[in-house]
Amino acid sequence: MPIHFDASALAGKYFIVTGSGKYFKNVMDKPAENLGVIRVTEDGKAVDVLWGFEDGGGPTSELPTHFMSHIERLKTDPNHRVIIHCHATHILGMTFTHSLDEKAFTKTLWQMCTECIVVFPEGVGIIPWMVPGTDAIGKATAAKMKDVRLVVWPHHGVFGAGTTMDEAFGLIETAEKAAQVYTIVCAQGGVKQAITDQQLLELADAFGVVPRQGILNTKK
Repeated sequence: MPIHFDASALAGKYFIVTGSGKYFKNVMDKPAENLGVIRVTEDGKAVDVLWGFEDGGGPTSELPTHFMSHIERLKTDPNHRVIIHCHATHILGMTFTHSLDEKAFTKTLWQMCTECIVVFPEGVGIIPWMVPGTDAIGKATAAKMKDVRLVVWPHHGVFGAGTTMDEAFGLIETAEKAAQVYTIVCAQGGVKQAITDQQLLELADAFGVVPRQGILNTKK
């Protein structure tokens, strides 16, 4: 299977990927139909299927974005081996009602759940709406992945990165829970009180994380 961009940074690496048009819920019952093990060729121009896709399928259509995101995250942390893409319902919904300014979006998520600033102190990245499954959306997502581990695709879903499945899933789940709280708060009439900037700074200090600059008011 050819790759239409330079994936030589991943040459010889193995990946487990879901199949195009497949569902996570079916993986446990039929792993060989819904998953595949692939290896990037030494020239970085193709992948070899080593196992899986038994019904004649192939890797997810978002493979370019996965690979480009892997390349960027591995530069930052060689242990960031997991990239998850999913359609997180409440985050997706939030992209219809909230400003898509990254800093504003991040701050709202931080204020919805105490744990958020601890789990993703670097905030979230947001790209413009783009046609999925293309090299272009892969490049845009990877550019954000240089600085963050969670990238929002407006009206579509999210990409999250981590060292393990649990870490990457937990990152997305934390942001999704915060977005759900935001949805509930909006339905209840909007914010009447929230975690303050000073309290968020105290949280960051207590857990030894550094919040993304330009989001919190540091003046006392």
